Amino acid sequence: MSTTTIRIEDELRTRVAAAAERTGKTAHAFMLDAIAQTVEQVELDDEFHRVADQRWAKVLASGKTVPWNDAKAYLEARARGERASKPAARKLGS
Repeated sequence: MSTTTIRIEDELRTRVAAAAERTGKTAHAFMLDAIAQTVEQVELDDEFHRVADQRWAKVLASGKTVPWNDAKAYLEARARGERASKPAARKLGS
C-alpha cells in the first residue's frame, strides 16, 4: 500500500471531519470510501457508455429501432403483470 498526500481547503477538511464523525468513521476512512465510490461510479459510467455505443452502432447498422411509444406501452403492460408482445423494430424514420 502506498501513501498519497492531498491538499484540501480548510473548509472542506472541516466538512469531511464532521461528516466522518456523523458516520462513525475516521476522516481517513471516510475519504477512502468517497474515493472508492467515485472510482466505482466512473467505471460504471464508462461501462454504460460502452454498451450504449455498441447498441447505437447496431441501430445504425440495421437502420431499425423500436419507437419509444411502443417500447413504453410494452414496459407498462409488463409492469402491470400483463403478458405483452414485444414491439417490432422498424426502420428509422418510419
